[in-house]
Amino acid sequence: MKRFTAGTAEPDTIIEELLHGGGAVVISGLFSPEDVAEARAIVMAHSEYEGEKVTHFQGAAAEEGKINLQRRVWNLLAKGQVFSRMAVHPVLMDILRKFLGTEFIMGSIAANRILPGGPGQEPHVDYPYWDFHKPETHPIGFNGSFPMNAQVSVILDPFTAKSGATAYVPGSQKELRYPTAEDRFYERCEQMTGEPGDVALFYGVTWHCAMPNKADHDRNAILIQYLPKWVKPMEDMPAALPHAFIEAASPDMRQLLGLNYPYPEVLDAARAGNTEGRA
Repeated sequence: MKRFTAGTAEPDTIIEELLHGGGAVVISGLFSPEDVAEARAIVMAHSEYEGEKVTHFQGAAAEEGKINLQRRVWNLLAKGQVFSRMAVHPVLMDILRKFLGTEFIMGSIAANRILPGGPGQEPHVDYPYWDFHKPETHPIGFNGSFPMNAQVSVILDPFTAKSGATAYVPGSQKELRYPTAEDRFYERCEQMTGEPGDVALFYGVTWHCAMPNKADHDRNAILIQYLPKWVKPMEDMPAALPHAFIEAASPDMRQLLGLNYPYPEVLDAARAGNTEGRA
């Protein structure tokens, strides 16, 4: 896996790696120890009794009765300013503007907490690719000829092989399909290891999964999903946020919340001055 720092994270180089290389990179030291500590404390507090919240791709956890060892915390923007700072970090914004278009949005920002003994996930691809295993639900020829997703994991605890750092198959983003048992994922995978404050950035169609946490500490990360402006977000974040948050949102945050993109719109009531490009 290629690794960068904030000073060496040149967008074109990283995008080349996401599209044509391994499909994932790590950018070291993007967030301060103070930001990491603040974010982790909030996640721990909100996940103490939230084992019943939807987690997605529970796989082995559900089968083994360990679902409470994987916990998600949703609607993070409403739970602390640190999460807004993470979402609009200028290094990430510069890369994603080139990867997903200048008006890209955020589809979700959530925390994933895997406790010691958590069994991890099944290999998968991320939204909106995640139901690639049902090809009949997508248009003919649906593929990744252009990216429709970028995933960011802000690492809050050491991501090691023992703690279950995210595993992925380098180059699998070029397959443009859902992984199957015949792909021998666990024989071919590498892991996105890193330290608190690092960021793992990957193309969402890369085959990946959380691995079992065999360490003696929790494995926490902030998961941020970014999408082109026209892809329907996974979380309805504006609906979950206080009005005061929306009113005070920075231009970058308004963009990420999709507030600059009018569709779907009641065009029968749209103002004439807003019809540019609708021919």
